[in-house]
Amino acid sequence: MQYLVFQLQGAMASWGESAVGEYRGTHDLPTASALAGLLCAAMGLRRDQEEAIQAVHRHYLLAVGVYASGPMLRDYHTAQVASRSLLKGTRHATRKDELAFPRAQLSTILSTRDHLQEVRYRIAVQAGQDAPYSLDVLRQALLTPVFVPYLGRKSCPLEAPMAPCLIEVDDVISALSGYPYAAEVSSSRPTKLTWCDGMTPGIESSLTIRQRDRLIHRGAWQYGERTQHVAMLPREV
Repeated sequence: MQYLVFQLQGAMASWGESAVGEYRGTHDLPTASALAGLLCAAMGLRRDQEEAIQAVHRHYLLAVGVYASGPMLRDYHTAQVASRSLLKGTRHATRKDELAFPRAQLSTILSTRDHLQEVRYRIAVQAGQDAPYSLDVLRQALLTPVFVPYLGRKSCPLEAPMAPCLIEVDDVISALSGYPYAAEVSSSRPTKLTWCDGMTPGIESSLTIRQRDRLIHRGAWQYGERTQHVAMLPREV
């Protein structure tokens, strides 16, 4: 089986959970929708190209190995906003449009956002049937991405190249362990591994969960559930 393997690492990352009120939490590893979105960005797909984006989300299987994840950082935000009544019937495609009102008519909202610090991941991508692009095309896109990649939020840049490569092995854990360009040298095995249905992990699952990160409609921000398998691995000595 052929896998596309690449790394993601940075000082901060945030993988959005369901947004409730003024709190924005984070998962402990990249969601399937975030990784598919990263591939779409590297390919140069724009947010209004719904059919092309859906094809990427549907036809590639993803596995994530967690090699490091530091303490959580909670960020406190204040932002100026216009009321819904002011925005109704007006064009507000940009932040500038949203604030194009007299200052006295704007109000302030408070929010908190969680980030993970000092993260290290390796990603394995497997092409499914009818995949719109070969894994080598995706590899080339990750080498020279059209849009700037980031770790969940634009304020979370990569601190090392993604360094994608193609690996021919029997299972996911072998693909991640055989990755030759890892920036970290402390371990060849992740402490946590997750993978989609249809992949051969090469390791027993510790649990199976339902994860709400399957894209239904990008424009409407609609997501559904999918099955995700998880294995917890002891740290190598």
